[in-house]
Amino acid sequence: MEKLELIVANVKCGGCASTIREGLSGLPGVDSVNVDIATGTVNIEGSDFNAANIQAKLGELGYPVQS
Repeated sequence: MEKLELIVANVKCGGCASTIREGLSGLPGVDSVNVDIATGTVNIEGSDFNAANIQAKLGELGYPVQS
């Protein structure tokens, strides 16, 4: 099981968290997505997922990854 933790911008409410969960859950290899609204942290678990694809999808959804 692989894990990835990202800090993203613009996470302000439960609706944001839901959009992120739904958007990332459909990506290959992603088994679970947890969003912490308070910290803007997104935790992804799965196997053989592509981190670059996840970051790109977050940007498309309006939640760019913070450096």
